[in-house]
Amino acid sequence: MVHEKMNIEILEARDNDIPVLQNLARFYVYDMSEYMGWRCPEDGLFGCRDDDFWGDKRNHFFVVRVDRELAGFAVIEEIDEYESADYDVAEFFILRKFRRRGVGRHVAHTLFDRFRGNWQVRQLPDNLPAPIFWRKVISEYTLGNYEESLEFLAKYGFEMVTQRFNNKTDG
Repeated sequence: MVHEKMNIEILEARDNDIPVLQNLARFYVYDMSEYMGWRCPEDGLFGCRDDDFWGDKRNHFFVVRVDRELAGFAVIEEIDEYESADYDVAEFFILRKFRRRGVGRHVAHTLFDRFRGNWQVRQLPDNLPAPIFWRKVISEYTLGNYEESLEFLAKYGFEMVTQRFNNKTDG
């Protein structure tokens, strides 16, 4: 549950925010390395995605702030017409300081409401906290009306836990 006094902002990233998101992405990958077994790079800098990703116009980048403090980021990808979904949570990261306080749930639900259509949300199976978080968040959002599977995604070259749901409105 979100603490009553927290002010959570989900702001569309501007061009000058992209380097900040790239910096936060290093913490995101570092956090995942605990579960994924990834080695620390020799230069000490974890990376996340190539430059093409950060400039892709199909991606919607968001900065998350709690009480004006930088708290994380989210990237929603608009998927092309040949895929089985309209939207994908490409990246999603909340700093540890703000976890288990309802921030991630609030951000996810707000972004689901903003983008209506067929959704897919993917997680690496070995990143153990991620599927637990997304199952809970999506189940709450859809009242349990979603599907989950372990899918091989050719785009990434490996299997991922994938939840799918539709939140299109009739009107």
